[in-house]
Amino acid sequence: MFKKNDSLESNSIIGEGSYFKGEFTLQGTLRVDGCYEGDKLEVDNLIIGQTGKIKSNIKSVYTVVEGIVIGDIEATSRVMLMPTSRVLGEIRTPELIIQNGVVLEGSCIIAPDPTTNPKETILALYNESNENIDSETVS
Repeated sequence: MFKKNDSLESNSIIGEGSYFKGEFTLQGTLRVDGCYEGDKLEVDNLIIGQTGKIKSNIKSVYTVVEGIVIGDIEATSRVMLMPTSRVLGEIRTPELIIQNGVVLEGSCIIAPDPTTNPKETILALYNESNENIDSETVS
């Protein structure tokens, strides 16, 4: 997928005023200034412009949102929500950047491996530290 030296220059565009419906898988960078609806959108890098609207679940390496997303976003590197972004859905990523002005409704799961369940990890760490405190007070 995306390598650190690659640029975010778009090699595919859904332009303003365009509407695309279906399933989309792309290696490279996609810029959406129009509208996309579908079951899935898989792309290395995704840039959703201010006029862009997506109603789909998204899988990417890197996603920048300036427009509207209805659906879940799973990015293996980073999600950046710009001030004009509006998001309704779950976000899973190791790094989330939210700028002032964003409207977001949904849950955010931030973890080095976004496919894991951080809740279980956090509860296990909490319980482990409590067991150490309990054993120290008994001694």
